Order: sequence, then structure tokens, then C-alpha cells
Amino acid sequence: MRRPGTGTTPAVPRQLDRRSADPGAHPSTGPAATDGSDATGGAGEVRRSARSGAVGLVGAAVNGALGFLLTVVIVRGFGTDGSGALFTAIGVVSILGAVCCAGADTALVWALPRRRIGVDGDAARLLPVALLPVLLLTGVVAAVGALTADRLAPVFFERSDGPTLLRLAFLALPVTVAMTVLLAAVRAVRPVTAVVGIQYVLVPLARPVLLLATVATGAGVAVGFGGWLLPVALAVVAAAVLLLRPLGLLAGARLRPDGADWRTLWGFALPRAVSAAIDASSMWVGVLLTSALAGADESGVFGAVGRYALAGLLIMQGLRVAVAPQLSRLLGQGRTADAALVYRRVTVVIILLSWPAYLLLAVFAPGFLSLFGDGFTVGAAPLAVLAGAMLVNSGVGIVQTMLLMSGNSARHLQATVVGLALTVGLGFLLIPDHGALGAAYAWTAGVVAENVLAAVAARVAIGEPLLTRSVGWAALGAGGGAAVVAVLSALVAGRGVAGLALALVVLAVVAVGLLLDRRVRRTVRAAVTMLRPKPA
Repeated sequence: MRRPGTGTTPAVPRQLDRRSADPGAHPSTGPAATDGSDATGGAGEVRRSARSGAVGLVGAAVNGALGFLLTVVIVRGFGTDGSGALFTAIGVVSILGAVCCAGADTALVWALPRRRIGVDGDAARLLPVALLPVLLLTGVVAAVGALTADRLAPVFFERSDGPTLLRLAFLALPVTVAMTVLLAAVRAVRPVTAVVGIQYVLVPLARPVLLLATVATGAGVAVGFGGWLLPVALAVVAAAVLLLRPLGLLAGARLRPDGADWRTLWGFALPRAVSAAIDASSMWVGVLLTSALAGADESGVFGAVGRYALAGLLIMQGLRVAVAPQLSRLLGQGRTADAALVYRRVTVVIILLSWPAYLLLAVFAPGFLSLFGDGFTVGAAPLAVLAGAMLVNSGVGIVQTMLLMSGNSARHLQATVVGLALTVGLGFLLIPDHGALGAAYAWTAGVVAENVLAAVAARVAIGEPLLTRSVGWAALGAGGGAAVVAVLSALVAGRGVAGLALALVVLAVVAVGLLLDRRVRRTVRAAVTMLRPKPA
């Protein structure tokens, strides 16, 4: 029986209408809610995004802490030269892995929420459409790369173990790509806790443990890189197991795709293939360029600085993972106002949590980098520059996800190409004379250009206001308050660890003081209630 409020409208594809009437639809992608005329629809979507977002934020916090631990282990255990080589090898895997995925992972996140899951559904047919071409491509790249590693290694490494590192990177590509595509499918058909458990807990927890064992035993950088790669195989197995039930793979779901399946997925994926490679390589292009143009020491500094800069984006990544399938479903149903409302609420949360952190990072860059050792404190200026770039990046929120989930992968590609061109072009000009600082300026220019262009394209594509007054007030409050506290603390106690500690104490006191206000407490209670997952 058709549920009330799920009748077919011209904006809703037939496959969406079938899925909305499916009582077994998974809550992660959910049965379609009431149509856009329902006054409570937008509020319901915000609550759904908030509950998923809460899980994503917890995962992001865990991932961030473990990522920081991993960086500390790498730079402390291997020094500037060894960490530079290890970051370079990781960069090769990250860039080539994104290239070989060819956009299939994002295409699954976009397409699967618009299909029916289960044994009688049409979602399982997309899995071979996504997996088979990318695994074939990756196998060819891995074989060619492994055979030519001896000749390619001197471009990026000045070490004797350079060919071994590069060969390992190429041979790991098929497993890395399989993990990325399978996790994207898990993200689309399972509750957000599933992908958070693998991507944000299992993999980042295993890596520092294995790297610590490498350092403790005195093994070299190549063995450490192997330890960084090993958890990827565990993630592949876990993701495959999690897909069996929702896609009906054990119950005989049809896996043979038709021509429309190939056209639908790859029509979206091919433009995304290029932009995904650029997204994944945003920092690693800087690492590789710095290694080639300024040496391993500068590359190690930039790699450590970049890790700090990207850590704050884990908040945005956690929320993106949580709400992307929801945005795809809403936009596929033509409910652009509800999708824009979810975007704005998520963006406000990102700004409130990210901007104070990035302002502290900019002001107290010497204190943060001193945790890595004396050799990395020269990265204070590059870190301050990148913190400014990330204020822009987090300030527009998940605008790039919004653009992609609307199906506009070609417009997203245009923005990323402009960003990459600025990063690479300015990198060649600035890195030889300025090292890590030049790389930071180049990356900043690319980040700002890409995000501004994506925000404009998303506004045009969605046809709804995205960055409204509420977003502006959040930026003014979070950014202004944190900036005042950071600057005053730096003037009193300096930009080292002492000044950072003072700023954190003052911010904590201010937060407690705000909680004494009844209106603030009421708002916090409402947020906690909204973020708390409903009982099963």
C-alpha cells in the first residue's frame, strides 16, 4: 500500500517512487519523507541530518586525534628526511588512488540513494558497474608502475629505498581503490555508523599502532609504509561484509547491469573522475612539488604543516559523510528548499566548531609545531597561511558535496581545475625560492579559488539561498570571539605552548560563562536533544 504523502510527482523519478513505497528501505537512505508541501518536512530532514551528523562528528573527532597521533609518530620516529619520504609515498597512493577510482565512489553515493535496495531492488546492479572498470584500470597502472619504479623513483626520492617505496605504492593501488569504492557503497546503504567505524576508527587506529611498532623495532621507512598500507586490506574485507545484506547479495539479488545502469553511473562519474583526483591530491601535489623543487626536508615540513591544516576539515568530512546520501535523495525528489536548509544548518555547525580551531592554529603555529620537534618550527609561517585558506574552505561548508549531489559533476570539475592550475602554477614559481612557505601560498590560492567557484555554481544549480544571514552571524561570533582571545593570549604569554594553553583556558571560561545564560542553556539542550539518535 502506498504511504500517505509519497505519491509520484513530475520531479520524482520512477525509481525513487518505487523506493519510497518500500517498507524495507534502509534508514540510512530512508524512505522518502512527505513531499515538499509538508510544512514539517524540512524540520524532519534537519533532525535526520543532525542525528547522522552527530555520529559523523564523533567519528571525525576520533579520526582527528588518531591522525594527529600518526603524524607525531611519523615525524618523531623518522625525522624530517624520513617523514618527507614517507609523506611522499603516501601522496603517490592518495593521488593515484583517486585517479584510478575515476569518480566511481562519489557516483555510488549519488546514485544508490535514488534506487531500491534489497533482493528485489535495482541498487546491487550498480556495484559491478562501479567496481569492474576501476579495478581493471588500477591493475594496469599498478603493473606498469611496479615495473618502472627504478626509473621513476629518483624524481621524488633521494634515498636508496626510494624504488622500494614507489613499488609498494603502486602494488597497493588495487586494494586502496577497492576499499574506496566499497566504502562509498557502504556509506550510501548503511547507517553512518558503519562507514565511520571502518574509515574513521579501524583504519586510523591500526596505522599509528603499526608505525609505533616499526619505530620501536628500528625498521626503516619502507617497513613503516607497509604498516600504513596494511589496514587498507582489513577495511576491504569489512566493507564487503557490510554490503552483503542491504544489497541482497546473499539472497540472489540481480548483479547483471543493463545499458542504462552504465550510462547513469558513468555519465556522472567521468567528470567527477578528474575532480576527485584533484581533491585527493590538493595537499599531496604540494608535497610532491616541494620534494622535487626544494628537497626532502622542506617536503617533510610542508607535509607536517598540511596535516595540521587538514585536521580541522575532519569535522566537515564527518558531516559530509553523514548527509551526502540524504542530500542526493532530497535533490532527486526536487525538494531543493529542504536540501538547502540541511546545508545551511550543517554549515553553521562546521563554522562554530572549525573557525576557533583554525584561528588558534594561525596565531599559535609555533606552539603547535613544537610538538613535532625543533626541525619543524620553521613551518610556523606556512601553517598560518594554510589556516587562513581553511577558514574559507570551512566557511562555505559542504558546498562541493551539495554541487555533486545535485548531479553537477561537470561544474564541480571546472572549479577544481581552476584550483589545481593555480596550485601547480604558483608552486613552480614560489617553491624553488621559498620552499614550504611558497607551497603554502600556492595551495591557499587554489583552495580559495575552488571553493568560491563551487559556491557560486551550487547557488545557481540549486536555485536556493545557501550562505544566508545565519551563516554570517555564526562566522562573526565564532571567528571574532576566538580571534580576540587568541591575540590577547599571544600578547600576554607568547605564541608558544604557554600562550596556547592560556587561550584554551580563557575560551573554556567564556564557554562556561555563556552556559550561565538561560537562553544559551535552552539552545544547547535543544541541540543535544536533536543530535541524540533515536532509540532503535
